[in-house]
Amino acid sequence: MKGKRVLITGATNGIGKQAALELLKMGAEVVIVGRDETKTRQVMMQLQAQSGNDAIDMLVADLSSMDEVRRIAAEFRAKYDRLDVLLNNAGAVFSDYQESADGYEMTFALNHISYYLLTHLLLDMLEDTAQESGEARIINVSSSAHRNATLRLENLRDASGFSMMNSYGASKLMNVLFTYELARRLADTTVTVNAVHPGLVSTGFGHNTGRVWAGLIKVAQKLFAISPERGAETLVHLASAPELAGVSGKYWNEKQQKRSSKNSYDREQQKRLWDFSAELTGVG
Repeated sequence: MKGKRVLITGATNGIGKQAALELLKMGAEVVIVGRDETKTRQVMMQLQAQSGNDAIDMLVADLSSMDEVRRIAAEFRAKYDRLDVLLNNAGAVFSDYQESADGYEMTFALNHISYYLLTHLLLDMLEDTAQESGEARIINVSSSAHRNATLRLENLRDASGFSMMNSYGASKLMNVLFTYELARRLADTTVTVNAVHPGLVSTGFGHNTGRVWAGLIKVAQKLFAISPERGAETLVHLASAPELAGVSGKYWNEKQQKRSSKNSYDREQQKRLWDFSAELTGVG
């Protein structure tokens, strides 16, 4: 990974942080994105010390806000001239209905729109890098929670009928639908895009969901979760493995291609989500 630049969102804890560490150890230049400036700076310094690689930088943003996504994309473009790997990892689950700064349900805003918008704002950089070096890669972190989900675009500004698990599952389905549609649109380039289920990982994910849900999540993590190190393995594999050059439009778990839900292969839904996202963000 020497000479390659990687941008990772949601990189101040969990699998994002672990992936950043492993890629730094492999010689990559890594830019991490976090929401809290103090914590992000602390993590950056920690990763630098642990990896022995000082080629690390940081950006700070609340990625549920489209203005914030646009700002860090502009900051990245102003500072750097290439991007080899974009790892869209930031995400969360919310027990109660919340609205983003743009007025949309928070799970949708953070887990899908940030992926869609940041990817589009940096896509020409990825394409230019691919032309120069032969390839560039986009990795979208999804979840097996997408398997029982349906595309939910009608109630993104409606608190009635809100369900934490339905909203989270729908957002993770969107990650897969977006991946497949983008892969098809990039078929004539050497930019690849893949989705990944990292597994149930022992992190702070879901601990913000209120006492009951947080307690259940913590019990599940204690009984069934894998370590962040193992959870990050597939992310690092997709970012770095030479044999994956040209492999695109796939869904991964434990470093193997898997079948995603039947629903996720519906091209009409893929296009519907794309068109909806393009109209909402003004790009694509």
